[in-house]
Amino acid sequence: MPVDSTSELLKHYEVYETIGSGGFAKVKLGRHILTGEKVAIKIMEKKDLGDDLPRVKTEIEAMKNLSHQHVCRLYHVIETSSKIYMVLEYCPGGELFDYIIAKDRLSEEETRVFFRQIISALAYVHSKGYAHRDLKPENLLIDENHNLKLIDFGLCAKPKGGLGLELLTCCGSPAYAAPELIQGKAYIGSEADVWSMGVLLYALLCGFLPFDDDNYMVLYRKITRGKYSNPHWLSPASILLLNQMMQVDPKRRLTVKQLLDHPWVMKGYSTPVEWHSKHPLGHIDEDCITEMAVAFKQSRHRTIQLVSEVLIIEMCNYVLNCISHMSRSRSLDLAGCQVDSGQKRKGGKVFGSLERGLDKVITMLTPSKKRGPRDGPRKIKVSFTDADQVLNQILSILPEKNVDFVQKGYTLKCHTQSDFGKVTMQFKLEVCILQKPEVVGIRRQRLKGDAWVYKHLVEDILSTSSV
Repeated sequence: MPVDSTSELLKHYEVYETIGSGGFAKVKLGRHILTGEKVAIKIMEKKDLGDDLPRVKTEIEAMKNLSHQHVCRLYHVIETSSKIYMVLEYCPGGELFDYIIAKDRLSEEETRVFFRQIISALAYVHSKGYAHRDLKPENLLIDENHNLKLIDFGLCAKPKGGLGLELLTCCGSPAYAAPELIQGKAYIGSEADVWSMGVLLYALLCGFLPFDDDNYMVLYRKITRGKYSNPHWLSPASILLLNQMMQVDPKRRLTVKQLLDHPWVMKGYSTPVEWHSKHPLGHIDEDCITEMAVAFKQSRHRTIQLVSEVLIIEMCNYVLNCISHMSRSRSLDLAGCQVDSGQKRKGGKVFGSLERGLDKVITMLTPSKKRGPRDGPRKIKVSFTDADQVLNQILSILPEKNVDFVQKGYTLKCHTQSDFGKVTMQFKLEVCILQKPEVVGIRRQRLKGDAWVYKHLVEDILSTSSV
């Protein structure tokens, strides 16, 4: 049963500004009240979900069953009569897509670091019986340690007969879709994922897509032929790997297992990709057990017994692993992500005594933080002369590109619309003064819409503006 209001959310989290939005959801920055840890809160209006509601349920169910160092953590799910809230691991580095755009393209060495993490995540996801089916740079986030986290499991599939069972649903992003998928053939999910990984690897190395066209029919023809250009900067080893992954015949493609120790992947490394989870579900942190045993004056054995009992399993999942996350590994082991339904927690004497001692444990394990007003916005010293000129140049160009905007100071919230008035793209442009004197920068952020269309549009705006 859903709870009646957002009070359950506000009981656990402070909610701040919007940091992203999609077709049927927006994401806000939040802070876990108990520990002060930042989180991302995905907010979905049920009335707007419509036929996408099963996709949300699929994503929640999958993320509850996945726990891996390169998969974004689902901490908490709250359902009200009108909304669904997903509280997720916060990744301040943003999307991998934006990182590619900022650097134009990545070096082979940096690409290899990221790609090994992508292989690790996919090997784990496949081992759990899931095919992701929507791999792209927008669905990989960069955490505070510059590691990748795979997100968006709304299109994933877990065939009841195992991952080798053929699938029929055509889904995902057209530019990353495997030939067999867009042709409407039955396909193996893991094989389709490898094709998408190949497209993703190409995007990392080149800064653009191997198959791209504004006309979907032309795009599909390019994909089914499997022909793409190899820029001069690609090494022979990179060209070979891309060719092995983007084979039109899925049976000729490399498997994820073969990628683990592929020569290109192994270059500069002494060991194959480690894909096993460092945070297995059901894991109870040993240091937490020690601290709790001291706090509650119990033996380690008895403490483990207590936290393993059904009576306190909710607290074990939500609090113990939360403490472990906040203080040690910076990533949360949430074995049984809860869906709040408004029931009162029931517990006897043992539960009560543990609950009363939580503050002591949290104090011992959680590093202190200075509680500023959300850690504050960027503070920069500015001289507006050059910034005004840049801003005016951009303002003069936007109408020519059929871009509507709302201006707030030096920030422009822009959007484009279809012929029927539907918003197709949303993005922000912010004119900033960098630290060096007289240097003006443009901060850009995609909020909604196709990533590569956004890239072309913004580059066109900036080049036409001569900034």
